[in-house]
Amino acid sequence: MISPTPFNIGVIWLWDGDGISHNFLFDQIYLKNSKVVLLNSEILINNSHAQGKTHMKNILLFAIFITVLGCAQGREPIPGETEFQREINAEYKDASTSPLKDKDRKNFKGLEFFKFDSIYIVNAKFERTPNETSFQMKTTTDRLPVYVKYGVVTFNLKGQEHQLNLYQNQDVNKKKGYEDSLFLPFLDNTNGEESYGGGRYIDLKIPEGDEIVIDFNKAYNPYCAYNEKYSCPIVPRENYLELKVEAGVKAFKKH
Repeated sequence: MISPTPFNIGVIWLWDGDGISHNFLFDQIYLKNSKVVLLNSEILINNSHAQGKTHMKNILLFAIFITVLGCAQGREPIPGETEFQREINAEYKDASTSPLKDKDRKNFKGLEFFKFDSIYIVNAKFERTPNETSFQMKTTTDRLPVYVKYGVVTFNLKGQEHQLNLYQNQDVNKKKGYEDSLFLPFLDNTNGEESYGGGRYIDLKIPEGDEIVIDFNKAYNPYCAYNEKYSCPIVPRENYLELKVEAGVKAFKKH
């Protein structure tokens, strides 16, 4: 969220839930559910305190209302059919979190997605592979992060049985909040046409039992699809699905 820069012309920028105090004009003013609220307000007119419904207070409220309305109208809604789509679009629009190049982010209106389809949400059988040896996964650069094959998932999609390997990054899983993270990279027959040629990724968490839900509608592109400065794991060939997975993020059209 963008924080406005304070200035002294009497205009106050507020986002929903925000508040501000002003010792010589009012005690506190904040925005709640798109309504302006003043607490214990006192307005000084000709060195006298005026309380209640004064002309100046009405002017202040009117000015704030116009400012809030203008801010709301000036912000474009984040595009997306699902929460996942809106979240990733917001992330890529934000300069502090976006993998996009500056020139691409400047004109960014949102990623292209396959239409959401529940057929691509599958209940998979999860099998742990505890005796695997860690290995260095190849990337698009010289970087070689250490992964381990954590397990195998088996599922039916479009009338066929498929199997994919799940991996865990041995450095990432040491970070707080990522201890149960799993990495599912995959290739399919949309690569190089409708989707990114290098395949796509899905983020998962370690299941409690022997089943795991995989939502291919949440498949996203490696950052390398947007900017070659990033180092991205290369999808292992054994994680190739011999069908079109028409779900998730499509190929990025650079400007």
